[in-house]
Amino acid sequence: MPTLARLHLFFLLLLSWHWHWHWTLSSIFLLSTRKHHPCVTTPGVLVHGAKELDRRPSHRHLRCQSHLPQLVSHPPRLPACAPRQPDYPMPATSDSTRNTNPTATGAPPRPTPNSYRDSTLAVFALLLAFRIVNALTLRTFFQPDEFFQSLEPAWQLAFGANSHACITWEWRSQLRSSVHPALFAAVYRVAAHLAAFWRLSLPAKAELLIATPKVFQAVFAALLDCYTWKLAEKVYGRGTRTALLTDLGLLTELRLSLLLAALACILRPTNALIWLAVSIPTLWQASQKLRYVLVREVLLCGVVVFAVSLVSDRLYYRVWTLPPLRFLYFNIAQSLAVFYGKNRGDYYFTEGLPLLLTTALPFAAVGLWKSLQGPEPQGSSPVESSEDATGKRILARLAWTSVFMTVVLSLISHKEVRFLYPILPFLHIIAAAPLCNFLPRQAALSRRAVILSLLIANILLASYVSQLHQRGVIDVLAYLRHKHETRNNLSHTSSSTDTHAAIVTNTTVGFLMPCHSTPWRSHLVYPELSAWALTCEPPIDIPTSERSAYFDEADEFYIKPGPVAWLRGNMEDVQTITASGSRSGQHWMRQDPKFKRKYRREWPQNLVFFEQLEDTLKTHLEGTRYQECWRGFNSHFHDDHRRVGDVIVWCLDGV
Repeated sequence: MPTLARLHLFFLLLLSWHWHWHWTLSSIFLLSTRKHHPCVTTPGVLVHGAKELDRRPSHRHLRCQSHLPQLVSHPPRLPACAPRQPDYPMPATSDSTRNTNPTATGAPPRPTPNSYRDSTLAVFALLLAFRIVNALTLRTFFQPDEFFQSLEPAWQLAFGANSHACITWEWRSQLRSSVHPALFAAVYRVAAHLAAFWRLSLPAKAELLIATPKVFQAVFAALLDCYTWKLAEKVYGRGTRTALLTDLGLLTELRLSLLLAALACILRPTNALIWLAVSIPTLWQASQKLRYVLVREVLLCGVVVFAVSLVSDRLYYRVWTLPPLRFLYFNIAQSLAVFYGKNRGDYYFTEGLPLLLTTALPFAAVGLWKSLQGPEPQGSSPVESSEDATGKRILARLAWTSVFMTVVLSLISHKEVRFLYPILPFLHIIAAAPLCNFLPRQAALSRRAVILSLLIANILLASYVSQLHQRGVIDVLAYLRHKHETRNNLSHTSSSTDTHAAIVTNTTVGFLMPCHSTPWRSHLVYPELSAWALTCEPPIDIPTSERSAYFDEADEFYIKPGPVAWLRGNMEDVQTITASGSRSGQHWMRQDPKFKRKYRREWPQNLVFFEQLEDTLKTHLEGTRYQECWRGFNSHFHDDHRRVGDVIVWCLDGV
């Protein structure tokens, strides 16, 4: 692969700093392309050599040439699988001589499997180190789902119902697969046992519990990066090598690929769109014999993953259920997804892809246009190697898959940029060649200057969104957690000690923010840190005709009847927290039926809100015991005006 293309792929990876938590599904998806039969397609790979496969004798050993090690799917650009014939000499050269220098004998040197494997491990080690550092230094908030659809149910799985994890309506309605949070639950349990074994203090254990899932997720992100790199090598080439594989080994690779593909679809049903775009042309172009093998393996692997998911969901929900079907029913048939936002039909093309690709957008657009035109007919270009032709066929499949998924998702009213994550690696690969070739080769200095400027722009952008933009909603939880630790003198308490036997005073917190503005128990950690927040439950049991008039709790607070009216109707009378008067008198006042009502919340020790609400609360709570005790920057701008500015904490009596 050209050096500039590698550099381009590297700085494209920098774009993913602020996408860190949402790489899991994309990682599993791309990993599902890692192993397959050399004559079987994966995303971006056309069927190749099906006729030769049908004519293949029943030899157990096959000889295939590939640019990738055995752990990676073999590119179909190479000659079709043929029986191993040890009596014949191995050819000294291949169709592909790209990036090779002739030896003294005139034959291009080929990377040995060991040297290639070592270089692959070195790349992965570098990416893993980068991702771990990225995960542990990330200070910002991106999407609520990165916490509430994974870490919160995982926390409950690991530590029980009394851990006070926030379980959202999707889990109560059985819309999500339990497989994903089960992975993080296992990680939490391992971290808890390590904390007890090392006899860490409770604050140290809390930091370990917060960091462990980040490191675990960094592994997925590094795998995604590594296999994006490998897929790029399949497209742009990196010398040749000889691989000796048995039929059993090839079948094992195919099955692993299909198992990962099925898992990706179970975790996110919309991933099936990608596999439809890949599998239909594959089956259409395959021979009858190959088609039979593919269908058989798809059914076998699909049934295995489905059975595991079914049992896992039965254990989690305690009833037999099919979350993927319920997910489609609630979000499409009942259109509940529209409750969380409705976008224009061109949203992904005019806003989603520009936001996702940033500086790579023009190059991806050019690459898509060229790739959609498809490769030239064989023989039309005498100087074009079979490797070049196959690389173009791969790019064409990547491009059509990306367009297909984007168009289909555009038909759904509720749209989010993160829904396009599975095709982001494809778009990066498609953008690489136009970036390297947009200036003449003679202008090498200018090309390097442009790439350097793009690299700097991406580093600055990644640094801003990973260190500054929306960091206040993360920092405030660290403040509350540390305050609770100091208040209860937990710094000297070992995690192996039975803390329930000790007296731990509750710390109460109320979040007057749009729903899911902050992480929850995954960052609050302590069950004694009792918190509540405004909710945004969708109108599940309300007829469609009446949903337009529906307001969730957050809407009621901000829109109708508004903050002041909501506080008067849902919180205790402010007379119970006035700065004047004795504390005992205010306590007995709270017991008075005139002021105490069952449906009213008590004023918490800590009131958390965005700067946009500051003037309103100053007016309503004037003369009370609330004082500002913490303020942290959150954002310079936001698509939700309620979240712009600082995050503020008011404390009763200022402490």
